[in-house]
Amino acid sequence: MSNIRSSDSSAIPLAAERGWRVLFAKEDWWAIWIGLGLVIAAAIAFESGESLKWIAVTPQKWSTLNEAFAQLGANAARYFALLILWVALFGFGVKSLGLRLAEFVPAFAIVFVISALIYTLGAWDQASRYNLEPPLVALLLGLLIANTVRLPDWFVTGLRVEFYVKTGIVLLGAGLPFTLILWAGPVAIAQAAIVSLVTFGVIFFAAVKFGLDRRLAATLGAGGAICGVSGAIAIAGAVGAKKEDAPIAITLVIFWAIVMIFVLPLVSKQLGLSTGVAGAWIGTSEFADAAGFAAAQTYGGYAGQPGIAGTPEAAVQAFTLMKVIGRDVWIGVWALILSIIATTRWESTGVRSGVNGGEVWRRFPKFVLGFFIASLIITLIAKGYSYDQYKKALTLDLVGPLVGLRTWAFTFCFLSIGLSTRLRDLARAGAKPFYAFTIGVAVNLLLGYILSAIVFADFWTKLGNPAP
Repeated sequence: MSNIRSSDSSAIPLAAERGWRVLFAKEDWWAIWIGLGLVIAAAIAFESGESLKWIAVTPQKWSTLNEAFAQLGANAARYFALLILWVALFGFGVKSLGLRLAEFVPAFAIVFVISALIYTLGAWDQASRYNLEPPLVALLLGLLIANTVRLPDWFVTGLRVEFYVKTGIVLLGAGLPFTLILWAGPVAIAQAAIVSLVTFGVIFFAAVKFGLDRRLAATLGAGGAICGVSGAIAIAGAVGAKKEDAPIAITLVIFWAIVMIFVLPLVSKQLGLSTGVAGAWIGTSEFADAAGFAAAQTYGGYAGQPGIAGTPEAAVQAFTLMKVIGRDVWIGVWALILSIIATTRWESTGVRSGVNGGEVWRRFPKFVLGFFIASLIITLIAKGYSYDQYKKALTLDLVGPLVGLRTWAFTFCFLSIGLSTRLRDLARAGAKPFYAFTIGVAVNLLLGYILSAIVFADFWTKLGNPAP
């Protein structure tokens, strides 16, 4: 199915899973130490009146190549410092996992440089118009290279897909403090819950009906119901899915995410939806954050045109409430529930009774704990802030740099997925996963429209037309 190599549990002796040694012998734990280390460092800096903005460098908007090159040159020292930081952080983990630093360091340096160029391309002021979001560009470029050029064996050591995405998920928690859930309001939370539950159920039962293994069915359902690639990887680990299951789900998530970038804004415009309603529909129907932001920004650009009510910001705000806050936070809940179900009920030979707490804990994706702890840390710091104060103060100096680091990690991940995947291997999965996921897409689209444009239309319309 895929040539993605994981240094996770399969490469670790069972003895290492007992005692304190496991805290430094698994990708999940290293993702927690790295992610939380960055969050704690950012929090200490913020409380001291400082910020990680200098080292958490990200490309800024540019319109000409001269501007882009000038920007890269002016920030060369910052990019080099960030490279050294990532090499040090990931290098400690890679060394503990038994991999060769002599192979990882040069391979990762190449991944970083390519990611930096992709990230810079994503900062082009026309990038949204052409859907050049960094994670998507990274995936497509990686696929192009992997399927046209033979990569050396040593380079594969730097393609630590799960390590990068797990670190990114921990950092994702920093951008989703529990207070954001309260600020989102009951309507957004209720709609996100309905969509997550229904979409997961439809995809899961359709996949089982087609004769697919329940672990693959759960991985597909999570990819469609919560946070796309991150959800698929987290749930695949939680249920003990086969190595090829996560790449199958990831491929389908990316395929439909790209399709929806074009479909949702176009159909919303034809229906004359307000920017708030369209943003909510995009948030309930998109499968990847980067793709959803692109679609929401595209529709926001239609504001003010004949028949399109609302402000440009409303589309992105509604999308954020629905997808980034409402649906993405389900990743931890699904991981916990499905790890228990898979351990106590699912076996290849039948049904198992009784609860094996040790097995549940072994399968539970530990990096999800990092997600919750990161969220808790930012929640405690944000206590007493209003939403506007949070956006002005914390987002700029505390959350913003962590979001930038998260985007770096996800770009490393998507590029590594592309560089590790052969298109001919994807075809071996057959059509059944595609059929099951596509049924979920259809239900998701219809349900999202009903909830956004009919049931909760007043809420989303007012979001796009704030009172004077």
